[in-house]
Amino acid sequence: MSKKITSKSPNSAKNVSHAHNRTNKKQKLNFQYVTINGIKFKTTAREARILRKLTSK
Repeated sequence: MSKKITSKSPNSAKNVSHAHNRTNKKQKLNFQYVTINGIKFKTTAREARILRKLTSK
């Protein structure tokens, strides 16, 4: 079981066609699974990068 350590949520936006018809869409997050000290975390790609930098020092 992994722990989710992000508080971000999907963005909502609109697709706009050439005729300016607007339809709703969701921009989903880029979730990654990172294992640090034997603990599995579910984070976004940016947060995973930061965690890897902090643990490599």
